[in-house]
Amino acid sequence: MSSFTDLNLSPPVLRAIEKAGYTEPTQIQAEAIPIALEGRDIIGASQTGTGKTAAFALPVISQMIPGEKPQCLILEPTRELAAQVEDQMRLFGFYRPMNVVLLHGGVGYGNQTDGLSRKPDVIIATPGRLIDHLEQGNLDLSEIKYLILDEVDRMLDMGFLPDVKKIVDRCPQERQTLFFSATMPGAIQTLAQWALKEPAEIECGGRRSPAETVSHCFYPVAMDQRDELIEELVERTDFQSLMIFTRTKKEADSLYERMKSKEKAKATVLHSDIKQSDRTKALAGFRSGEFNMIIATDVAARGLDVSGVTHVINYRVPENPEDYVHRIGRTGRAQQEGDAFTLLSADELDYAKSVEFYVGQKIERKKLDNFDYTFTTLLQENAKPLRARRPPPKRRR
Repeated sequence: MSSFTDLNLSPPVLRAIEKAGYTEPTQIQAEAIPIALEGRDIIGASQTGTGKTAAFALPVISQMIPGEKPQCLILEPTRELAAQVEDQMRLFGFYRPMNVVLLHGGVGYGNQTDGLSRKPDVIIATPGRLIDHLEQGNLDLSEIKYLILDEVDRMLDMGFLPDVKKIVDRCPQERQTLFFSATMPGAIQTLAQWALKEPAEIECGGRRSPAETVSHCFYPVAMDQRDELIEELVERTDFQSLMIFTRTKKEADSLYERMKSKEKAKATVLHSDIKQSDRTKALAGFRSGEFNMIIATDVAARGLDVSGVTHVINYRVPENPEDYVHRIGRTGRAQQEGDAFTLLSADELDYAKSVEFYVGQKIERKKLDNFDYTFTTLLQENAKPLRARRPPPKRRR
């Protein structure tokens, strides 16, 4: 497919695509949209940053006929993702206006309840808040025609499986169900067998591989030099837009205080203890260029549509290897090149091995020139890229 006009989308949607400046569909869009327009269920697996949101939004908007009750339900694991999808639905529905309501935690119920009373066509929600509204009798899912579960693997990781099952049970049996995710662990296959009917399976690129345009490596360092090394990496890196991921909120706040003093860093911070309005401002400022650095916990690691990120740094090796792929997937999006660095201390070696096993490759170890390293055995063993050892020569008899 070379153009969106080849995909049988409705004229109003094609006009909105043109207005938004999109010209060619990505692979997941080109493969998923025709199948979705046929009314079939879909399991779509694709690397982060390949356009999964448009892959489900465009066919739904093309087909949906507003009624007295919600027609489309989109579930997202986090409030940031839900808000992002709301923006995309309004963008692609510009010439086909719909009543869209956004439901997520971290804010009061008043505006959401008012939105539900105005007979929305589309509900975009996080599972926990949607369950709250269902239990309060604020909405009826009995006429849902399109059920979309986005970033399904992350929803399962976050413990939303019981809520997701309750929500699916509230939807009618006769519906179209679309699953989209960057990875497909076994639990998703089990859920899919229960919730989907003869789904088409679409896989674009390796499920476990970072985007091919991302150059990534480990920087071994002693634990007590982690802060020094990341500061030096930031100083020496020519970045336009940098995301730094930490494991904890305390680490994010501490690193933010350090980076505020850096002349080249216009930093902001993002984690779950920050109130929703400030989180929204942080993301908006990072997207607009007001900030060129965002320091975040995993609340921002999945699915956020932030274009132009040139570099990613992991303050620690993620405990979950899937998170490594998603974190470094913030850069190298939409065929753009990017770099990702991960600091590695001795206590994280098992996590590093798990990441390498998961992605099916050895990850290069690098040493920063002219940095006064404290000794660690990791530097001795892994300062250079790992190579297969040659077998010892056979002794002649």
